[in-house]
Amino acid sequence: MDAKHLSRRTFMAISAMGAGLLSTTSSLDGKEEPKIQGFEQKQTQVDTGQVWKPVSDRKIKVGIVGYGCCKFGAMFGYQDHPNVEVVAVSDLIPDRCAGLAVACRCKKTYPSLEEMVKDDSIEAMFIATDAPNHVNHVVKAMEKGKHVMCAVPAVWGNLEEAERLLEAVKKSGKIYALNETSAFRDSAYSSRIIYEAGGFGKMIYTEGEYFHYFSKAIESYLGWRIGLPPQWYPTHSNAFYTCVTGGSFTEVSCYGHKCSIEQFQPKNNPYHNPFGSEVALLRTSEGGMARMAVCWDTAGGGTESGRNRGELGSFDNAYSGNQEGQKIVQKLNLKKPALPPGMQAGYHGGSHAYLTLDFIDSILLNRKPCVDIIKALNTTVPGIVAHLSALKDGENMKIPQYRL
Repeated sequence: MDAKHLSRRTFMAISAMGAGLLSTTSSLDGKEEPKIQGFEQKQTQVDTGQVWKPVSDRKIKVGIVGYGCCKFGAMFGYQDHPNVEVVAVSDLIPDRCAGLAVACRCKKTYPSLEEMVKDDSIEAMFIATDAPNHVNHVVKAMEKGKHVMCAVPAVWGNLEEAERLLEAVKKSGKIYALNETSAFRDSAYSSRIIYEAGGFGKMIYTEGEYFHYFSKAIESYLGWRIGLPPQWYPTHSNAFYTCVTGGSFTEVSCYGHKCSIEQFQPKNNPYHNPFGSEVALLRTSEGGMARMAVCWDTAGGGTESGRNRGELGSFDNAYSGNQEGQKIVQKLNLKKPALPPGMQAGYHGGSHAYLTLDFIDSILLNRKPCVDIIKALNTTVPGIVAHLSALKDGENMKIPQYRL
């Protein structure tokens, strides 16, 4: 099996086969929703001594696309940001489009992304559509001069897509950001501050886990989630290295677990994927090591978590280190900054509003977002190579490197 992209036409051909695998707790009309791991409301560490100050009085005109079973289009607080005006929304399913408009307090709707990008009043877009079409949709938006925040992963099982996306971003000159929630979970946020200050020294070992039990597939557009290869969705775990250090993975050996769950039988999913879990051992660009696990078939509580161990110190919910490391870290403020009035930190470890805040500030200040195009590719592509390694019983494989 190779990593070729599955088009909408391909998904339409297999959607009837996959319909029987959809979760009975979800429905297309949105009246019933599945219980999705990661959407628990949790406390996040915010510096309550700070007051949010706007970097500009300008309002960015934003268009939002996608209101599927996760309701992502309205879940990241664009409608509550003082520097944002949500001017249009879109979803292919009319009822969902209407629901997104209500949630975002927006009157203008479009029947498709393809129609929305023609609206010259829109400066930036949040694209929360089906993963197999992320690159197609981002490219269309950027060709029309829009800044883009895109849901994860950046590309879908295809190394050629990575080059296409990178070229589109470079050609547009616009800001691209990946909506990777783990980047703003407390542990990764704190670790990033510590790393940048030198509190880890060289990072020797990182672990990341994305455990999300899929006994039945979550409802998805044209069934794209049915039997998806675990390491094609690697960003929630890989981010605990790439979004902490800014580094990359250079090579990988990965093993997969063949399970008895129906959707992970190759004949029952469009990817011919046999694995319910894939665990990768990776070499990092610092010469260190990482273990990144993505598991769909391990029952129990879900998690998107990670930890880091460096020459000077380690972080696993809290920092501990030698005298040199502690001297550096004790001077740091590891709490997140204050949010704008009316914005809530949100789900996925209180990351939602911070991703939106970072994206909007990157436009207003003309700076790189936290998870820019290079970090997005260096977080996503290793999983594509890892799945190929698992299909070859753990063969060690080199990972493409991306730079501007």
